[in-house]
Amino acid sequence: MSDARIEIVEGDITGLEVDAIVNAANDRLLPGGGVCGAIHRAAGPGLEEACLALGGCPVGEARITPGFRLPARCVIHAVGPVWRGGDQDEAALLAGAYRSALRLAAEHQLDSIAFPAISTGIYGYPLEEATAVAVGTIRDWIREHKQPRRIFLCAFDADAVKAYRAALT
Repeated sequence: MSDARIEIVEGDITGLEVDAIVNAANDRLLPGGGVCGAIHRAAGPGLEEACLALGGCPVGEARITPGFRLPARCVIHAVGPVWRGGDQDEAALLAGAYRSALRLAAEHQLDSIAFPAISTGIYGYPLEEATAVAVGTIRDWIREHKQPRRIFLCAFDADAVKAYRAALT
């Protein structure tokens, strides 16, 4: 297995020219803070309207909408868990959110996708544990699937870059 399909990028996920960016969404798919708020602001009001039409999304799953004013064609809204100490199935739910996003990308024949560090902001998931779940889930996916062909782990800062690098070793 090769990690050649996985790349770490540092910066603002809303500016990436990929087929899909992943929104670290809440279960109501409403604009929030952090990455979610930034994506909604950059995409414009059409994104909120599209999200409202979806009627929410359970934790551990994902939904897809157009990207509207973003450079990305689509936004995949993945709902990760709130960290509750690690003994409330957080890792399984987080892995499910990544798998669901990857499944939607493949179903929609998207070749490139960019993920933020889901659940690590206001949801409180420890960065090192979350990036390990992300990388492990993505590696499992690419062993058996051809799409998406390019997977970007978008790090907002140097700490996230360091955590992703550690998880990839």
